[in-house]
Amino acid sequence: MRDSPSSRRRILRMGGVAGVASIAGCSGLLGGSSGGDNGGGGGNGGGGGGDDTVGQIGSGRSPFGERDLSGGTPMSAMPELSGELTLYSGRGEPLVDRLISFIEDLYPDLTVQPRYNAAADLVNQIETEGENSPADVFFSVNAGSLGALKDRGRTMELSSEVIDAVPDQFYDPEGMWVGTSGRARTVPYNTDALSESDIPDDIFAFPETEAFRDAIACAPSYSSFQAFITAMRALNGEEETRSWLEGMLELGLDANYADEFLVSQAVADGELRAGFANHYYIQRVLAGRPDAPISTAFTQGDAGSIFNVAGACVLDTASSPDLASDFVRHLLSAEAQDYFARETFEYPMVPGIDPIGRLPSIDELNPPEGLDLTQLSDLEGTVTLLRDVGML
Repeated sequence: MRDSPSSRRRILRMGGVAGVASIAGCSGLLGGSSGGDNGGGGGNGGGGGGDDTVGQIGSGRSPFGERDLSGGTPMSAMPELSGELTLYSGRGEPLVDRLISFIEDLYPDLTVQPRYNAAADLVNQIETEGENSPADVFFSVNAGSLGALKDRGRTMELSSEVIDAVPDQFYDPEGMWVGTSGRARTVPYNTDALSESDIPDDIFAFPETEAFRDAIACAPSYSSFQAFITAMRALNGEEETRSWLEGMLELGLDANYADEFLVSQAVADGELRAGFANHYYIQRVLAGRPDAPISTAFTQGDAGSIFNVAGACVLDTASSPDLASDFVRHLLSAEAQDYFARETFEYPMVPGIDPIGRLPSIDELNPPEGLDLTQLSDLEGTVTLLRDVGML
């Protein structure tokens, strides 16, 4: 139930959506799918009344039970939020609107106006709007879009209170953006057909693995698969990547799936023995079907094991940089990090909050060394390559 200030803000939010629609009609920049898929100043006594109580946002998708969130910082220990904030969100509304509403409801004097669209389209819109952009914070589904705004000089440096909350590999070295949750590349496999030992830990061994013949699939038009191929291009070069793709097609790779949840469902249904997907799709299948014969395997130190992040930055057009930075800090609170684990099955960025599901911790993963996550925004060459080999 919402109180009257929240209702008033909801009306304002709807007005913001109407504004976006009018922009879309004029510019043609807004289109395509939605993105999916700690700040200074303001004192310390947050909207939770000054105690250290950590509330749960939503109920999660399955009865996970009580979780230890003592390793994170509650919103009540963060600066209070007051004022109006325009959030450009490349994360889809169904994934994050409940979190944004929770933060907004916590502070009677805060109004958040989210504007949802694909992350790449929002980057283009921010660039087109220039210094007249109303955007205060950009919330991205991937690091590449954050890096693109940084490269264009559109971001402001975050304070140490923000970036110190996460491991150093998950924020920009210059402090211009910070990861808020993460996803690991994985290999979902059917446990009735394969065992974990059947899954190579080297991505380049896959084309020679007969256990996958005519029974492995991917979603080549899906952004996460394209980021994986982009990482392979960056780490191993164009020709080796082309050879890997052609070898997988010769093995019988099915490249006709629209997204990676469908790939994971087909693995669980026994239509496939294995596939390529972000880790959370397997967990979403298991949340609805706990006994489904599907499990998660990981490659080691190569493009098949990249770990990408969703994240946020403060824009140079922010009307109140302190408010914008403090809002980003709230995305790293114990409540928000638990929300990402429960509702999206992503990896929390704050080390004190554990992921949910049959997953190793971040420290136990083995992503490739020497890969700058912002390199994953270089998708043009990947799309061209996928078309050349016949996957698109």
